[in-house]
Amino acid sequence: MQAETLEGVTLPAGFEAPGGERVWRGRLVRLAAVFAGWTVLALFFTGQLYYTRLLSREPLTWGQAASSQLIYPYLWALGTPLVFWLADRYPIEGRVWRRNVPVHLLYATAFVIVISGLFHVIYFFLFVHGPDKPYSPATTLQWIIYNSSENYGVYVLLLLPNQVLRYHRRVREGELRSSRLQTQLTRAQLEALKMQLHPHFLFNTLHSISALLHRDPDSADRMIARLGDFLRLTLENSGAQEVTLKKELDFLTCYLEIERVRFQDRLTTSVEVEPAALDAPVPNLILQPIVENAIRHGVAQTRGPGRVEISAKREHGSLRIRVRDNGPGLAAITRPDDGLKEGLGLSNTRARLEQLYGAAHRFELENAPEGGLLVTLEIPAAQGAPA
Repeated sequence: MQAETLEGVTLPAGFEAPGGERVWRGRLVRLAAVFAGWTVLALFFTGQLYYTRLLSREPLTWGQAASSQLIYPYLWALGTPLVFWLADRYPIEGRVWRRNVPVHLLYATAFVIVISGLFHVIYFFLFVHGPDKPYSPATTLQWIIYNSSENYGVYVLLLLPNQVLRYHRRVREGELRSSRLQTQLTRAQLEALKMQLHPHFLFNTLHSISALLHRDPDSADRMIARLGDFLRLTLENSGAQEVTLKKELDFLTCYLEIERVRFQDRLTTSVEVEPAALDAPVPNLILQPIVENAIRHGVAQTRGPGRVEISAKREHGSLRIRVRDNGPGLAAITRPDDGLKEGLGLSNTRARLEQLYGAAHRFELENAPEGGLLVTLEIPAAQGAPA
């Protein structure tokens, strides 16, 4: 026996889709709140009519007052969820407000005609219609026109609070998104430090420095200084989500110089960056894990000389960065059972880009035509440099 979820996916009987019941419960709560709000207004109007007529020559009972005053609010209660949906579908904000205002004007007119017309027809046949008072569509049209301003006002009063709540929700989502980015940045920084202090990496770095102490003291001093710069730059911009490409390359230069000591003549690097791209903002610590992957899975797995090429340029409003190595390509990070297996560095990089740019970025791994792995990173090229 099977049961079907709301999304149409067939599941075993007794299995409930996570969150499905919560979603429907939330919708029912919102609908109940809408009808409760309109009920309060209906009771207010009922009381207003009852006490107004109480001192007149023809007083009304509560039932008579309520029967006429409940129609309008409940017609609008039925239409309110649709107004809220239209408010989300055609928001009046940003660059789209000029295009969406006429849309809302069209829908508001439809609401005015339908709700005001239904009210008049229902009210007429319940309380007015008789042998001497036949129904005339002209009176309904007259009623719609006479009460149009009131109904347009109701539509606007429903639309504007929804837009305020929508703006508040976007602010809260932005704060949450910023918090997530800060968490991911911290993870990237910790991962970079972890890589630096990895026993194998640190041992090889110190061994290379030790070998240079007696043979080439000046080079050994430079390597110690680069290792210090490497550690310092890792934390220098700890509070920044983005830095200039120039700063990012400064950090990468320290890392590459340490790696060149380890691999000596086996590692050569090439950095080709057009001057116009140096001031472009990039995510902090975004290149190091990509280049580390190229060295670990590319250069380290080749018997001959290894090469890592880094290029960057502005193109069609975007900043395109490419990192290529001459290793075995995708085969180095592909497992027979699991397929493509990205390490923590690449998966963290992909997650950060998704949070920062959403669909406005591109991050691809592919086999380069000349051999090796080609990583392409494309992000929006904002004007100016980050603070």
